[in-house]
This record gives sequence, C-alpha cells and structure tokens, in this order.
Amino acid sequence: MTPPSTPPAGGTTGGPHAQAAAFLKREGAFRLGTLPTEQPHPATRGLSQTLQDSTPAGLRALLAVDRDVPPVLERVLAGDSFAELCDTLLKTLLAGRRVYFTGCGATGRLSILLEACWRRFWSGVDHPQAAAVADRVRSVMAGGDFALIRSVEGFEDFADFGRYQLREAGAQAGDAVVAITEGGETSFVIGTAWEALDLGARSFFVFNNPAGVLRDTVERSREVIEEPRITKLDLATGPMAVAGSTRMQATTIELIVVGLALEAALPPLRKRLGLETPAPAPQSAPGAAADTMTRLVASLETPDNLAAIAGLVEHEAGVYRRGGLVTYFADAYLLDVLTDTTERSPTFSLPPFRQADDADAVRSWSFVKHPLRSSAGAWSDLLGRPPQGLDWDASTYARMNASAELRRHPPDLSAERVLKFSIGGEPDRSRTDAPASLAVSLLVADEVRTHAAPGRAFADAVAAQTAGFDERALLAIGPHHPPAPQAASEDFRYVVCVNPPDSPLKLWHHVATKLVLNTVSTASMGLIGRLEGNWMVYVKTSNKKLIDRGVRLVADQAGVPYDAACHALFETLSDPRAVEAVGRAAASPVALTIARLRAAAI
Repeated sequence: MTPPSTPPAGGTTGGPHAQAAAFLKREGAFRLGTLPTEQPHPATRGLSQTLQDSTPAGLRALLAVDRDVPPVLERVLAGDSFAELCDTLLKTLLAGRRVYFTGCGATGRLSILLEACWRRFWSGVDHPQAAAVADRVRSVMAGGDFALIRSVEGFEDFADFGRYQLREAGAQAGDAVVAITEGGETSFVIGTAWEALDLGARSFFVFNNPAGVLRDTVERSREVIEEPRITKLDLATGPMAVAGSTRMQATTIELIVVGLALEAALPPLRKRLGLETPAPAPQSAPGAAADTMTRLVASLETPDNLAAIAGLVEHEAGVYRRGGLVTYFADAYLLDVLTDTTERSPTFSLPPFRQADDADAVRSWSFVKHPLRSSAGAWSDLLGRPPQGLDWDASTYARMNASAELRRHPPDLSAERVLKFSIGGEPDRSRTDAPASLAVSLLVADEVRTHAAPGRAFADAVAAQTAGFDERALLAIGPHHPPAPQAASEDFRYVVCVNPPDSPLKLWHHVATKLVLNTVSTASMGLIGRLEGNWMVYVKTSNKKLIDRGVRLVADQAGVPYDAACHALFETLSDPRAVEAVGRAAASPVALTIARLRAAAI
C-alpha cells in the first residue's frame, strides 16, 4: 500500500494575508530551504557583481561549480544502484518491454531529450525492427510535451498527476520507470515512482540532494527513500551555481548518469538484432566518465573558450538591454537550445514562447527555429515522433482532487497547441521587428564541418532566413574550426573548441552543449541585473516550491523574517499593477517585493 499522494484540494480564498497565513500553516512540506540544492554555493558568492566587473571572471566562477560533478560521478558509477539500473534497462529492452523516463521542469525536458536521442539513433539503423525498438523508450513530462515549451503552473505539486500520466502513457508490468527529480522532493515525480510499483514495473528514483537530508526533511521523500522496492540513485553534488537553479549541475549529472545507463544497453541490443556492434571509445565508458567531465570543464575554462563564451554573453546582454530579441537556428541540437531558452522564462521571469497566432502576447526574448523544416516537421524531427498532448478536462482534474483553479480552468495541453509554436523555417517578422535583433546559428561537433560551409543546405537556409536580422552570429561547439563564412551571412563568430568523446547517443556532445548554453543564458541574465549575488531573485512563483523559494529570497535580501516575507510576497501577488508588470517581464513578484521592502526600510 503506497502512501497518500495528493495535497488538499481547492485554493485559498480571502485577501493576501489570509493566503499567506494559509501557506504558512498548510504548506510546511514545501519549505525546502535546508536542502543543499536550495543553498548558495560559496564559489559563486557575489556572482552578479563579479560578472559586472569581468565577464570571464564570472564565467570561471560558474564553471567552477561544474567541477563538483566528477567526484560524484566516480562514486555513483561504481555503485550497485547504477549497475542495477544498467542491468534493468538492458533486460527490459531485450524483453521487448518499455523504459519510461519521468520528470518535471528541467528533468522533464531531460526525459524528453533521452527519448529523442534514443529515437534519433534508431532512425538511422537499417533493420526491420528498428522502429519498434525506437518506441521502447518513452518520456513522461509533467504537463506533456506542451511543458517542454512553457511551464504548466501547479502540475509538479500533485503526485496523482504523475500517477495518471504514467498510466496514460501505457506503462505496464514488466516495464522500467526511471523517476528523475532535481531535488528529490517533486510530488509529480514521486507519484510516478509509486505508480510504477502498483503497475508491477521496476521503479528507480534519481535525485540530487543527500538521501539523509531528504529523509529528515521531507516526508514524501522519506517514504520513497525507505521503500526497498524502489532503487535509489543519490547524485547529490551540493549547491547549484545559482541557488536553486537545478537546471544546471543537478540536471547535468542526471543526464550523464542516466544517459550512460541507456547507452550501455545499445551494444547487446544491436547484437541481438544481428547488427554490427563496434566497441565503444574507451573515454566514453562509464568508468572514465569522471575524467571525461573533468577534461570537458577544463577545456571550457581555457582563455580562448572563455573569451568566446564571454563574447556571446555580452552580445546577448547588449541586445536585451536595447529591448531586442535573440533567435537561435539549429539542426540536430535544436532540442538542447529549445530547452535552455525555455528555461530562461521561469528562472528569470522572461516572457515565455508565444504561439504563432497570438500577436497580442509579449514576444519571448529568445526563441529557436529550424531553417530546413516546417514547424510540424521541426517538432517531429526534434522529438523523434509527433508531439503528444494531454486531453484532460475538468472531470479529470476533479477525479485527482486537483485545485479549484485547475478544475475551473483546465489548461489546453493538446498536441495541436504545441504545433502552434512556429519553430520551423516559416517567415516570422516578429523576430526582427524590434529595436535590435540577433540571429545565432548553433552548430555542434561534426555539424561545424557539414553545415557551415557556403553551398550547404543549412548554411544557405540560415543566410536566407536571417537576412532581415540586424546582426548574425555563429556559435560553434566542437573540435573543428568553421570554414570561412558566406559573404555577409555572418557578422560575429564564437568558437568553443572542445572535443568530447563520441558515442551512439552523442551523450557528451549534449553535455558540452548544455554546459555552454547554461553558462551563456545565466551569465547574460546576470549582466542585465536579473541576479542578486548568486540568487535568482527574478524567479517565477508558479508552484509551492517556488513560492517558498521566493519567500526565502525576500527574507534574505530584504532582511526580514520568513513569515513577514511570506505576507509581503502575497501582497505583491495580489496587486494587479505588479501582475501587469510581471506580464511585461519588467520584474518578478520576488524582485518587486524586495524593492518595496528595501524602500520602506530607508
């Protein structure tokens, strides 16, 4: 019998002080300030000022925290739980059963990336069973594929949502479910771990805070950790480079560990199908992963690479300061850049992606496009399958005892809505009709050789589609130096020379791309004032965990007790003028509250 999993239904009525009092009384389970992932990292103390003084120095501070990952990798990959994960994934796939990766927010996007990498690999295999094998790995993200683009408020707070979504995805006895959560306390993901047991599937729980701290702090986490039928992988690396920003180191180590386990299944599976099974490169083997990560971070810290990354950071920040927009163009790594640009919205209170038919919505500061595909084709290419939505109505939410708001206004999470986001090569004047516009072509590894030269389809398509931009740039990540640009098609060039080992799922290429993009997006936001020290004071308060984080930020930055900060934040959230300001991306409720309390203290 698994424990109850759904918070009390219904929202709190009354004014902001009644709502704050209710949060303080009822939501103690979401007060997570004692968890390491919610703490500031000593290596990035004063990060916002460091970036202002010297962009390369700020980048060195950010990358220094990635050095916390290799020692944990070495420990985890030598452990029994990782061996069990590898063995289970292999046996599940060989038996023709399915592997499900589940997550919420950044780990949901990670789950989708793992599925997409698996599908992309098998799409290039000439075998009658290749399509069937490709379909054996699936992702379950809180809110469905729509949440890949835009956060779905409140979803992560409901364990029953995770249970229901996993069942809808078709999980059955004999399957394997890998529940991935950055902090180890996300209710949605915990729900999928319990549901796996109820369905008769193998259940794994991957998390990034010390198991002992979670056990002592969060009841719902303790219940999972103490359940012997669930295999746990504790990947705790300590605080994030920016406090609470688990899209960074927490999700990086989860990508490596779970990705290596999935890659380990490929040689035996190919052998079963009678396919050639070349030996993996020695440096890509699990036992060498810690050294590979160490070398990768060290290569990013070289003077030339720091200068290249700093150049793009300062370029983007300058565009944003002028009220401009940045649009990335990519091919095989479109999902990687989409993930990073999407995550800027909740992390820094930026406008989310807008649909092509919604001209009234504020345009996102950054966006992504595939120059060689229609939007429908780009979505299928990106995911390795057509988009999948959730068709939940009010009765669905009522059965799961959801909040009154979700029952009154069920969100549209359909696949049709996903397709309304125009990420293909269709003309889009909204990306250039701004005080400044920058187009950035992202090329990774072999793409630098095969895509960048004039006369190549990708290069020619980018040249044609970026003609209306004020500025055009190339971001190249890999060992190859790009060829000379086509005349007037490239105004700036940022080359990050790294040589990650090759592997079937291109795991280390995705890790390198993630590290670069996370660093660029975080540092550019720091340059324009959306960090305070190493705290993300512009975070959106879109769920209970983020409300708690916002309250703690207010308390820390304004120097007031937690309870007073909570009441002040709910006052801001109830102010229509503040809500309107946030909608324009002028501020966040947290930043507005801090400013108001500081002004009152003068």
